[in-house]
Amino acid sequence: MTLWLTRIVPDPRSRDARRDSAGAVDLHHRMMSLFPDQVADDEPRRRLGVLFRSESTPAGDQILLQSAERPDLDRLPAGYGQAATKTLTPLLEALRPGLHIRYRIAANPIRRPSRATRELYRLKAVVPLQGTAADDWWARQAESSGLNLGTLHSSPLEAAKGHRRSDRRPVRHDRVLFEGTAAITDADLLRTRLIDGIGKGKAYGCGLLSIAPHRGPQ
Repeated sequence: MTLWLTRIVPDPRSRDARRDSAGAVDLHHRMMSLFPDQVADDEPRRRLGVLFRSESTPAGDQILLQSAERPDLDRLPAGYGQAATKTLTPLLEALRPGLHIRYRIAANPIRRPSRATRELYRLKAVVPLQGTAADDWWARQAESSGLNLGTLHSSPLEAAKGHRRSDRRPVRHDRVLFEGTAAITDADLLRTRLIDGIGKGKAYGCGLLSIAPHRGPQ
């Protein structure tokens, strides 16, 4: 399948861009608005393969949008910012076991304690992970994604949060940024995970795994 990557650099002067950057729900709706309004599926985000991540870089803030269908950038509001789309097909075709890569992912590491554990320690049904526990979570996810980790650097990010438009229920997904180097052990498995995303909160800016060839020391 063809996979597309769109980089959007929001203009801080745009009211629409500022509003979207302030809430994960608004940003979700903005990303989905770049695709056909009617998708014949109960889960249009999954059907369209939409994953995204907002991040700060030395060059400024940006939004990375990955999708199985090319987005219509003319649907962005006037003055929203700069945007460009490219295909990821050459990258996907170049993946092979033994290839060293750099990776980055803003993920939602969690665990679901058993009922007995929740009652004993008065825990919630979903517990966000931090520190070493979050690193261990990512190490397991990487291994099950066809990667053998070389280096791992993690840092907490602001949670993806907002309120659903349909019922105003709160949305919150704690996020951790994982980045480093790895070697590919299973290229087909990695392709699948790149397309599907990793972990929970995919509709709200979590789970997009970005990779690039790495030729430096591991």
